[in-house]
Amino acid sequence: MPRGLYGRAALILIVPIITIQLVVSVTFIQRHFEKVTRQLTVGAIAELRLIQREVNREATIESARMRLTELGGALQVKSVQFQPAAGPEEDRREFYDLSGRVVIATLREGIAGLGPVDLVTDSEVNLRMPSRWGEMALQIDRNRFSASNPHQLLVLMIVASVLLTVIAFLFLSNQLRPIKLLAEAADAFGKGRVIAYRPRGAAEVRAAGNAFLDMRSRIERQIEQRTLMLSGVSHDLRTPLTRLRLGLSMLPEDEETRALLGDVADMERLVDEFLAFARGDATEDSIEADPMAIAMKVAENAERMGELVIVQGATGGVRVRLRPQAVMRALENLVGNALRYGSQAVVTVLVTDRTLRFVVEDDGPGIPPSQRDDALAPFARLDEARDPNRGGGAGLGLSIASDIARSHGGTLRLGSSEALGGLRAELVIAR
Repeated sequence: MPRGLYGRAALILIVPIITIQLVVSVTFIQRHFEKVTRQLTVGAIAELRLIQREVNREATIESARMRLTELGGALQVKSVQFQPAAGPEEDRREFYDLSGRVVIATLREGIAGLGPVDLVTDSEVNLRMPSRWGEMALQIDRNRFSASNPHQLLVLMIVASVLLTVIAFLFLSNQLRPIKLLAEAADAFGKGRVIAYRPRGAAEVRAAGNAFLDMRSRIERQIEQRTLMLSGVSHDLRTPLTRLRLGLSMLPEDEETRALLGDVADMERLVDEFLAFARGDATEDSIEADPMAIAMKVAENAERMGELVIVQGATGGVRVRLRPQAVMRALENLVGNALRYGSQAVVTVLVTDRTLRFVVEDDGPGIPPSQRDDALAPFARLDEARDPNRGGGAGLGLSIASDIARSHGGTLRLGSSEALGGLRAELVIAR
């Protein structure tokens, strides 16, 4: 079966038409035209027997020749002669001459001693008959043995079927095109892009399109409301934290004050990380961006902090439609996670016809396979598997990256790095 809707629709149209053509050809042409051919041939056999009988009654060959010529003219026989020159030794007909088989078989059934029958020419029947005065060669019009132009029905059926199939497919494509547009709009929305879509087509397709638009509007409204709410929460939280930091700065600087300022800094960082996870840059528009430039920017930011990040891959200047700030945030989380638990990170950019992949590898302890699914959950802290003394957040780094990948129609895969021996995080984005 074809995978596409157009191919399956064409198959639904063509199969019944071909089936009808075969049924009509077998039942009508084989039965009707063969029957008509047999009836016409039987009538011609009666005339041939008359010629044979009248020629055999003549007393001399000269009178027989005169009688043969007379009967040939009366019965519309094109050519009649005694003892003709050598001809074909067996019956002949074209391979596509289906009615010729019936003509030859009927002639042999009706005329005893009939010689070779030649049907190679489309307009004539050449046959040889025995007589008292020797073999007779007769040339008769083919229309007297079989129905004229039997292929016209086939030509008419084929032309009409092809024409009606094309017209039907054009009408059907107009009904299938709205379904294709709906699928493209849904696929684009799943990759974080919003394209213009207007429901059209049949009532059921328009109902599905309107339902999709309502769903998309509700999701966008929910994201917008969540973003606005979190912006308010961020403002409300930052105000007391700022007052607390300002109050601590007024106190004498000692060990306890420095510890409290560190706690305030940790609270601000945790709030920022939580807000980044909740927002996910969903309000950012998708644009054409260079994935290698994004990876190089992340590496430059890490190198300014004194960390070692290697970027490799050859994209050939390919640009991919995505939300660059969101992808950069996801990649920074993966690189930061790799540098927090390892000494170096390697970022590989791979671009194919269908996906964009950022592969981040480190030389840290990695994550056991049994805990990789748990590591993608929000607020997951796998301290028992990794070093807890190297810093850490709220356990949202991998969750943010996974959420951004899903918003681009992709996924985040965790594995083991064969080159460095640590964690291999693969950020997949659909194109």
